Amino acid sequence: MKIGDKVRFLSDVGGGTIAGFQGNLVMVEDEDGFQIPTLRSEVVLVTNDDDFSTKHMVEVKQQKKIVVDDNEDYDPADRPVTFKAPVEERKGGEQLSAYIAFIPIEPNAITATRFETYIVNDCNYTMHYVYMIAEGNAWQVHGTGEIAPNTKIFIEEFGHSDLSTMERMAVQLTAYKPNKPFLLKPVVDVQIRIDGVKFYKLHSFTENDFFEQPAIIHTLIENDVPARPLVIDAKKLKQEMMQKVNEDKIDAKEEMRRKAREKARQDKNAPVVVDLHAGELLESTNGMSNSDILNYQLDTMRKTMQEHIKDKGRKIIFIHGKGEGVLRQAVINELRYRYKNCPYQDASFQEYGYGATQVTIR
Repeated sequence: MKIGDKVRFLSDVGGGTIAGFQGNLVMVEDEDGFQIPTLRSEVVLVTNDDDFSTKHMVEVKQQKKIVVDDNEDYDPADRPVTFKAPVEERKGGEQLSAYIAFIPIEPNAITATRFETYIVNDCNYTMHYVYMIAEGNAWQVHGTGEIAPNTKIFIEEFGHSDLSTMERMAVQLTAYKPNKPFLLKPVVDVQIRIDGVKFYKLHSFTENDFFEQPAIIHTLIENDVPARPLVIDAKKLKQEMMQKVNEDKIDAKEEMRRKAREKARQDKNAPVVVDLHAGELLESTNGMSNSDILNYQLDTMRKTMQEHIKDKGRKIIFIHGKGEGVLRQAVINELRYRYKNCPYQDASFQEYGYGATQVTIR
């Protein structure tokens, strides 16, 4: 396209001559000398001057059920506005943030007022939304559409009598940027449980950044982090609980060992007792071979010896059990070859049974 070319509008009747360019905009001058800024994608070149004749305009407008008299003066001001300014993006708006808000229409009559529901899009992405309310085990759509970036949209109005049917609601969001590249964002699927009692208390509605009046605000997603879902994954919850129990066990055992070491430091005559059984040292042996387990037990023994190697006269009791004697023999071999100066013997049967060895640091 160049200045002087004749073009016609794609989404409107008529056209004109290109008078200039401004970025992605084409300045189209019509028959009355008015220049109309139009996106390049909204105009097309033509080669036949008859395309802009009054007859052509009349025919097109008649198809749209708009009658124009050939003798009637045509006022360009009557032309529908088709130009839309590009969406302005704000700094820090590339992470998804969206909220659902409830606003009392008459805050001074909180027990009698009706309320408005809004979805707030607080980011640079356009969002397609679906707003639903649970009806038993099924869901009913109460609103669907598109929200422009950094705007809010009214969804519906409701009263106190509707609260009993609004205990559970869900919002699904798909984020994108029309006509330009963007980073792909995950689909947001959040369920919310509404506390109807709060809608009878004025202090439940708080000051916020999106409305001039106080509102109840629920987060759908904030800085790309979705709100915690209402539906609980039982399997995941069980795993988290088991992990917490295991962590507590580890902490308890570590505390016992710490107290034992502390007591040993305070009482030079008290022996250090170390249980080398795998069940005492490891929370789980899954994926470990017998050799792996034995090496771990011996590492524990070596660390204990190194920790007290300067405590002359200190006695250390290693509990290894009878079993097949593999662990006991491995402990004896370590003492013979690594700690030759430290004598050892069977520990007291009355205190530790048959499966323990006593070492004296020299």
